[in-house]
Amino acid sequence: MTAAFEQPAVVSAEHAAALLEPLTKLVLRAGAAIMVIPRDAKVTQKPDGSPVTPADLAADQVIAEGLAQIAPHVPVLSEECCGNGRPTSGSFFVVDPLDGTKEYIAGRDEFTVNLALVCDGVPVLGIIGAPALGLAWRGVVGHGAEQLTVAADGVSFAATAIRTRPLPQPGEPWTATVSRSHLDAATVAFIDARPGAVHATLGSSLKFCRIAEGKADIYPRLAPICEWDIAAGAALVIAAGGKVTDAAGAPLRFDAPRPNFIVPEFIAWGDPDGR
Repeated sequence: MTAAFEQPAVVSAEHAAALLEPLTKLVLRAGAAIMVIPRDAKVTQKPDGSPVTPADLAADQVIAEGLAQIAPHVPVLSEECCGNGRPTSGSFFVVDPLDGTKEYIAGRDEFTVNLALVCDGVPVLGIIGAPALGLAWRGVVGHGAEQLTVAADGVSFAATAIRTRPLPQPGEPWTATVSRSHLDAATVAFIDARPGAVHATLGSSLKFCRIAEGKADIYPRLAPICEWDIAAGAALVIAAGGKVTDAAGAPLRFDAPRPNFIVPEFIAWGDPDGR
């Protein structure tokens, strides 16, 4: 841990709600920064072999500079700058400046900008921007969730309240959002245990957004994934009325020491009574 983490930053629920507007504008600005960079810009490899583009780095810089102004006392865990670790108490931001880099490189529009605020291990605020789709989603736990239709300028928007939906009735099909790039056998088996379940294949954190909107029922991922891929989506789903658990049904937390910030598995449920 770095010295910055010795005195944990604490963000109250009221302050978290007050941060929603400036953080939303920050996510939209990061998305706008992505959109002005040519898709054929040079792709390089990180030490772990994953791809990184100039768009990843540009969005990360926008968010880093913005967070330093908006909440300079709150530590930040970003995919592009994670060498200092993260706190296990207090409050911190979790950032994926371009989630779905493989989708972005492939020319698809299913990539997002993810920003979450975690307080004492619990995701309490989540914002997901999809700049190529002209959409964003945001939520604060206890204050609800919204879908944003973003204007052509990339920063102004109109908001519509959203909420998750109840579990399907017996005989009705489940809709499960699944990864285009990372679908594993255990996840398929979990979905197939629900007769008639329909797979909705999506890239990036858009899978959480479909749950939050009430357009899908579950998003299971029974394989490893990084905290920055899911923190914003978890906060969004919870704010919209759902829940996010581990495979055993316990609420997913972000205060456990994890090598390389890897979460072993999770399930996002639209219905908080889901199991």
